[in-house]
Amino acid sequence: MPGLAPRTVVLTAAAMVGFAANSLLCRGALGAASIDAASFTAVRVASGALALAALVPRAARRAGSWAGAAALAAYALAFSFAYLRLAAGVGALLLFGAVQVTMMIAGLRAGERPGPWQWLGLAAAFGGLVVLVAPALAAPDPVGAALMAIAGVAWGVYSLIGRGAAHPLAATADNFARATPVALAVAAATIAWGRLGGGGGHVEVRGVALAATSGVAASGLGYTLWYAALRGLSRTQAAIAQLTVPVIAAAGAVALLDEVVTPRLVIAAVAIAAGVVAALAAPSRR
Repeated sequence: MPGLAPRTVVLTAAAMVGFAANSLLCRGALGAASIDAASFTAVRVASGALALAALVPRAARRAGSWAGAAALAAYALAFSFAYLRLAAGVGALLLFGAVQVTMMIAGLRAGERPGPWQWLGLAAAFGGLVVLVAPALAAPDPVGAALMAIAGVAWGVYSLIGRGAAHPLAATADNFARATPVALAVAAATIAWGRLGGGGGHVEVRGVALAATSGVAASGLGYTLWYAALRGLSRTQAAIAQLTVPVIAAAGAVALLDEVVTPRLVIAAVAIAAGVVAALAAPSRR
């Protein structure tokens, strides 16, 4: 891709596949009600922290920050709880819309000035996302919508923080470690509330397995790759690249869950891919 180094392109593509895998794993666990949202998040974050800690030398384990950990915990918890209250299409639109707004505002404040091709690419990619999720669009649950918007803003902040990470693996490991107590505390409160008759705290082996897979592979490894990719992306490019995640997840559902390829999916995929390529290939201006 003319505007990016090959290493950045590969890292970005790999991270987007990891994000899409996270979406499918979350859908498999929470959609099937095999685990509650708080427990899913706790297992996801804790397992990611344990796996990453094994890969990072002790001397490098303070490379993250409390700000990064707070953004990670806010994203993971808000996303899981919002998932239970929203249709997948509405959730994707709210999540990625909030990510785009957060990161592009930060880019404009930092002096980035997207050129015509980047604006055109953003419009095409976001239009493709709307086409992809259109059949599921409906008036969203207000609480679910607010939670998903919070998740999108938190993820945008987490990504912006990651642009300054000198050691992506160590920073990701430290952020996961710092976020783990918060996720565990929320899960414990949810389980206690369930035992008092308030509902919640439902855990099955399948749900734990999916959450752990999400934490170790799709989150721990995927977020490390993303932090590494961010060093070669502008804020605007990083925001737009993430619009590929829903279509990659849809393709994964076709391959793994025997879902049907529809003309709408093909049109959306072409629009998103063309838009993202146009946006990433165009040079960033200041």
